[in-house]
Amino acid sequence: MRQVAIYDTTLRDGTQAEEIHLTLEDKLRIALKLDELGIHYIEGGWPGSNPTDKQFFKDIRSYELKNAKVAAFGSTRNAKLAPEKDSNLKALVDCKARVLTIFGKTWDLHATKALGVSLDENLAIIGDSLGFLRPRCAELFFDAEHFFDGFAANPEYALACLGRAFEAKADVLVLCDTNGGRLPHEIGIAVEAVRKALPKVRLGIHCHNDSELAVANSLEAVRLGAEQVQGTINGYGERCGNANLCSIIPNLEAKLGIECIGPENLKKLTNTAHFVSETANLRPFLRQPFVGGSAFAHKGGIHVHAVLKDSRTYEHVEPEVVGNKQRVLLSDLAGRSNIMFKAKQYGYDLDKEDPSVQDLLAELKSREARGYDYSVAEASYEILFFRTMGWSKRYFQLINFRVLDATGPDGEPFSEATVMLKVRGEVEHTASTGHGPVNALDMALRRALLPSYPSLAEMRLLDFKVRVMSGTSRDTGGTASFVRVLIESGDKNERWTTVGVSHNIIEASWQALVDSINYKLFKDDPQKWPAQNPKGKGKKKNS
Repeated sequence: MRQVAIYDTTLRDGTQAEEIHLTLEDKLRIALKLDELGIHYIEGGWPGSNPTDKQFFKDIRSYELKNAKVAAFGSTRNAKLAPEKDSNLKALVDCKARVLTIFGKTWDLHATKALGVSLDENLAIIGDSLGFLRPRCAELFFDAEHFFDGFAANPEYALACLGRAFEAKADVLVLCDTNGGRLPHEIGIAVEAVRKALPKVRLGIHCHNDSELAVANSLEAVRLGAEQVQGTINGYGERCGNANLCSIIPNLEAKLGIECIGPENLKKLTNTAHFVSETANLRPFLRQPFVGGSAFAHKGGIHVHAVLKDSRTYEHVEPEVVGNKQRVLLSDLAGRSNIMFKAKQYGYDLDKEDPSVQDLLAELKSREARGYDYSVAEASYEILFFRTMGWSKRYFQLINFRVLDATGPDGEPFSEATVMLKVRGEVEHTASTGHGPVNALDMALRRALLPSYPSLAEMRLLDFKVRVMSGTSRDTGGTASFVRVLIESGDKNERWTTVGVSHNIIEASWQALVDSINYKLFKDDPQKWPAQNPKGKGKKKNS
């Protein structure tokens, strides 16, 4: 089986993305996760550019990596300095990484305009720099910056730059689509020209995503013989990002039959993608292929009916191959198959003729017509499902609540919420202030419930979204529109989303808050399964 090496540059190129900043500890944690995934090369950063990257190469030596080699990145020498006098090359050697990667100019425009040197001088810079590093590392890679643009403008010179790097004994010549603007057929033409001109060279590919083609361009280069693919987890990177390894790796393994990290490690891909997102403090992209939450999510009833018979009808690979899972969404497009699929997830085998299926479907469509969205608020649907199936336990009962907005003596606005509940037979009457009415309600509600349910202390409100629905009331001039509130909550084990809908934003928020807390209490309840099913609906599976 043909093999391709995966070279990850999330810790260097990925951090050049807007909104991403990784601390030293973040970088170390991600490096260990990438090693666990089976990545071959982890580019730790540019030791000559900043203290964090310099320290990374010191600290990473304390860890025993099982799969990956750590690579350091830098540039060719300063045009005015000899290699042994260049601080950037010295920093690469001093960081003691056994794999070194340097980039050099291969587009004549960059040589003359950006560096301000002649074309011959640029060739000397490439050769001198690689020649200096060659005896000082175990593996040496040359990133041919802007190669494809350079090849389009002056193919003879772009190939001459590669020839000089090959003469200097670089192990792999990495062809870079640095501006991310080339099309797959252009990549193919250039790669074939390189292979013809330098038949013994080992090639790599490094693509940016400015035309949404970084993955396609990378795969085309591999098809034509590239042995190394550079990219980042989740496609993070400058401008529109780098080639997304979360798409490249499964396409290589599952579609092209090319081994890179192996099938067992491939099952860790989704978890790794989400880990890197969380570490970078970014929300995972739902619609990301292979690893996104929506990658194997089905909403239409016809689709779900077919998928339940054979997942190949609407899934190009099995989600488990990449560590993802199949999901069925609930909406006004749902059919009985959607209800039956979710019921099976909750431990119930329901027949399509079971009255509870039709009850749930009718209730779902009715609520969706009023603005509820259970395709994203699955926790609220789970509560609705179990109530329909006969679960009647109430952890608390509302007596009343009130929210007031005021301005403090310092001129800053604040909210005060008062909540009266019945909890385990006792009336709890609490009040709390907060930054806005929802925060105040959340604080007051928790204060009333914590003495009886201490596990709520580990629960956090993570996100809050409000949307005004398009439907309006004619007799009020459009000011009585429904408002939908989505609240995402989480604890140490999982995250969940709940929904509330009302003409009143406070009431909608209260609904979502109550569902969120009920869901936390429900999932932690050892007696959450109904002892009996009083409505006689459905058959409970053994759990």
